[in-house]
Amino acid sequence: MKMTNSSTSPAFSLLELCLVIAFLGLLGLFVLPLCARRQIRSSRVNCVNNLKQIGLAFRTWALDNQDKYPMQVSVTNGGTMELVNSGPAFVHYLVMSNELSTPKILICPEEPDPSRINATTFGQLASLPQGQIPFTNDNHLSYFVGVDANETLPGAFLSGDRNLAIDRSPLRRGMQRIWTNSAITWFAPRPRHSGGGNIGLADGSVQSLSDKAFPILLSQTGMATNRLVMP
Repeated sequence: MKMTNSSTSPAFSLLELCLVIAFLGLLGLFVLPLCARRQIRSSRVNCVNNLKQIGLAFRTWALDNQDKYPMQVSVTNGGTMELVNSGPAFVHYLVMSNELSTPKILICPEEPDPSRINATTFGQLASLPQGQIPFTNDNHLSYFVGVDANETLPGAFLSGDRNLAIDRSPLRRGMQRIWTNSAITWFAPRPRHSGGGNIGLADGSVQSLSDKAFPILLSQTGMATNRLVMP
């Protein structure tokens, strides 16, 4: 007996296909920006968490060193006081290797410079390639160090995103002096965190700042001159 299939599956018409494509396109217009915003928020939160861990490491280190941060303790006693003016920033993090969970938290999740790479171990952070200057090891950092920050000045800058500028000119590596009336902003050609940035304070808190909020926080550091070592 010859069997016949009486049911048929009609194919998509051209109009129906166009409608499906148009729907998927509209869906993408709504979903993709939402995913991008969520990723940006996630990166900013991760950066804040990095700086909170760094602040906790400084405070934990201070508990064993008469409530002083490494920058106020002599090298002979395990600190970095004599190295403050030499320029590199990595030395101040390196002495806290026991307090920092991993050197990976020293890189901002939105670091735009591909030459800034995570150190996988503190040994990698400490080793200096032959013939290269100490600043080379700062390539494992995204965050500056406020060398005058201490627990008696809770609003002092302790660490933060390195993409800072004065009068719209980016701060160079090494020791930089910031006055309370300095025209400090985030450096736009290295955008991160939706044009803003994060600053860790001496009391362990972290502030997410826009350019407009920067002068207010700077005036509350408790110091006329803020010395920052930029990586």
